[in-house]
Amino acid sequence: MVVAMSETTVTTPIGLTAIDRFLQCVERGTGFEPGVFAPEAVVDATVPNWRFRKEGAEAVRAELGSWFAAPAVFEELRRVPLPGGELIEFALSWEEEGVPFACHQVHLVDVDPQSGAIRADRVWCGGRWDAALLAEMEAAAHAG
Repeated sequence: MVVAMSETTVTTPIGLTAIDRFLQCVERGTGFEPGVFAPEAVVDATVPNWRFRKEGAEAVRAELGSWFAAPAVFEELRRVPLPGGELIEFALSWEEEGVPFACHQVHLVDVDPQSGAIRADRVWCGGRWDAALLAEMEAAAHAG
């Protein structure tokens, strides 16, 4: 499948689902490809001390693209198939200007059965943790 995007062409390998492509985009940190999200897509996010909603593929791509804006590695990744979608839990690590960061998130993803694109992503995020906070958490984990 080839999706035209302004002056760039994105080729989607056969067999990859929108959720597979979503996870690849998270790892790459370069934004979300067209076609990952359905035109009517919604993200409903619970983040530290806040909850918000974005509607429409472009708004969802922009919001989540700002969250995953650097190449990253899944330290943990659990995918649980559900009727009509998937539950995804991950711990992600990356660097920004040489500083390590990490996060822990859960995504409850619904897929449009007709197009195969993501139509809803309900997200619970523990926040972004920099190197100092990661070291503090590590010390607390080993404290008696």
